[in-house]
Amino acid sequence: MTLADWIGTTGVTLLLIAFALNIAKRLDATSKTYLILNILGAGLAGVSSYLIQFWPFVVLESVWVIATLLALFKSSSNEKA
Repeated sequence: MTLADWIGTTGVTLLLIAFALNIAKRLDATSKTYLILNILGAGLAGVSSYLIQFWPFVVLESVWVIATLLALFKSSSNEKA
């Protein structure tokens, strides 16, 4: 396996762990842990996609990271209020 394969596999594994825990009702989709797993997973998958120059997934994973970061910031600001 190449470095891009290892990075992508790690990222997708993190995304699947978050998804499985959410489906099993062990992790809420608005929890910081879920959001951080999504940011890390999508970020790694995006880096892997960049390394293999697969641009549709670079865009997808970039948007995923940005949307999840916004959700994380929103949840953090709601806790302060």
